[in-house]
Amino acid sequence: MFSRRSFLGALPALYSFIRMPRLSAAAMAKSGREYHVSTAGNDKHDGSSSRPLRTISAAAARANPGDTITVHAGTYRERVSPPRGGASDANRIVYQAAPGERVVITGAEVIKGWARVKDDVWKVAVPNHLFGSFNPYNDVIHGDWFDPMGRVHHTGAVYLNGDWFVEAAALDSVLQTPADPPLWFAQVESDNTTIWAQFKGVDPNQQLTEINVRQTVCYPEKTGIDYITVRGFDLCQAATPWAPPTAEQIGIIGPHWSKGWIIENNSIHHSICCGVSLGKYGDQWDNTSANSAEGYVKTIERARQSGWSKEKIGHHIVRNNTISHCEQTGIVGSLGSVFSTVTGNTIHDIHVLRQFSGAEIAGIKFHAAIDVEISHNYIDRTYRGIWLDWMAQGTHVSGNLFHDSQSEDLFVEVDHGPFIVDHNLFLSKKSLHINSQGGAYAHNLFCGGLGLNRFDSRMTPYMQPHSTQVVGYHDNPCGDMRFFNNVFAQGGDLSPYSAATPLPMQLAGNVFLKGAQPCSQEANPLLLPQFDPNIQLIEKSDGYYLEITLDGAWAAARRRKLVTSDLLDLALIPKLPFERADGTPVRLDTDFNGAKRDRENPFPGPFERPDGGRILIRLFAPTAGPETTG
Repeated sequence: MFSRRSFLGALPALYSFIRMPRLSAAAMAKSGREYHVSTAGNDKHDGSSSRPLRTISAAAARANPGDTITVHAGTYRERVSPPRGGASDANRIVYQAAPGERVVITGAEVIKGWARVKDDVWKVAVPNHLFGSFNPYNDVIHGDWFDPMGRVHHTGAVYLNGDWFVEAAALDSVLQTPADPPLWFAQVESDNTTIWAQFKGVDPNQQLTEINVRQTVCYPEKTGIDYITVRGFDLCQAATPWAPPTAEQIGIIGPHWSKGWIIENNSIHHSICCGVSLGKYGDQWDNTSANSAEGYVKTIERARQSGWSKEKIGHHIVRNNTISHCEQTGIVGSLGSVFSTVTGNTIHDIHVLRQFSGAEIAGIKFHAAIDVEISHNYIDRTYRGIWLDWMAQGTHVSGNLFHDSQSEDLFVEVDHGPFIVDHNLFLSKKSLHINSQGGAYAHNLFCGGLGLNRFDSRMTPYMQPHSTQVVGYHDNPCGDMRFFNNVFAQGGDLSPYSAATPLPMQLAGNVFLKGAQPCSQEANPLLLPQFDPNIQLIEKSDGYYLEITLDGAWAAARRRKLVTSDLLDLALIPKLPFERADGTPVRLDTDFNGAKRDRENPFPGPFERPDGGRILIRLFAPTAGPETTG
């Protein structure tokens, strides 16, 4: 049905650039010192353009609020750990790639000295002093809700010209005929780490052959490093750990329990577990709460004691990045993602090697997405698209494009709401899995099925409005969902809600086309079982398009209401209205691409196109970002 595409180096930025927050006058007026970094520099220099520093870390040690670190073309093999942050949103510390220059910051090192064992199998002995105190080949992946699938996994990897190999369970596997992708295996001894790997038809000493050395690439060692901007880099090849919601969550890049980071226009790729982390700090309770809802409740309580509040944590912006080749999540965040915006990102090839499993695997996986906006992202080739687990309250999921999720595009788990899901294109075989209440789905295009939990006995929290303060706990009965003005096509299926639900439902204005199944609880849906919209997702040189057949008669066939806070009423368990993060009412009066809706009778689905017919709708335009390989 849909064409395959390559997303490397492309960002779906057209719409997100239009919506990008403008700098305040104070932010534009604030200027500090600019430090330059170059591979031809020297850390004894002063960091001026004529006397640049050699490492980003040396510039970070000098930078103060208001300063900018400009990094020039080249590959930097270091971990950047900002020792201090900015003083405010208008007085930041900015880390940026020099305009028009490709800057790679990697957690890997080049390895030479490979010796052929036999055929396409080579080995190398790496002195352990290269790794310092952290050796990824002795670092076993583990943690709450992690499933090793019967074997041991490490956070190391081997790369040939940017592509990673897969860790073998035993040396014998590497010594066999080369696999696809190729295999590697490592043994750590007192002085050396010996690595065997399959290099089919090539001499690894004549190629770019690398191994993981560092756990992360840009991540503060301390918490509370606020107001950092990181833009324009290629950030890659990190030996990141498993990141459950009950432990410190470390990605290729992350703010580490801080406030006000902006991560934009980067290419972030090849992480053993996570790409971007907006998540939890670490403590002595890490990875001690597996399979226990009560354990996560204690995690929340401890987080409140460790500064989890609107004043101190969250408020990050992650925009216009390409995030790929991560085996747990593209973006993860337990508690630390509150009040943040994730927009305009391309997220693809997440958990495609599938050497291990467990919960917490998705393109975006957030616990406590309180007042979080997730909008206009392109999420493709993931196991699960977005997973909102616990405390999705005030969350807005809008205008995202999902394709080729192997599980479902969106999973909402034990949330009491209110949260809003509108104007999304759910194009995978399974659109939703719902184990929550208090949600509103409006003007979406659903092409896949619906998984539904009838009851979940876990007692999960709901909060004061626009706050991290817990008000109470409730179990999770089925119902209290709203479906307004959606289009269901092909495999779209709302029939699981046909059975009686403990909590009332609100359904109106939905359209069901060929292959879609309605819900019997909707009084007067528009049923068109012979209408084939023939949906095609197309890549062109100037962007991504959706080709679809609509019919202008749908507007006259049913009168529909504009979706507003008044129409949505209150989420029943928290008894809270559906409103925006700033407390203003919701009014869905623009479509997927920002066109004004007919306020008297809005057209169903993501697009305000009452003329109908066969149409080609531009969705996102690719924008050149930092180049990647792999």
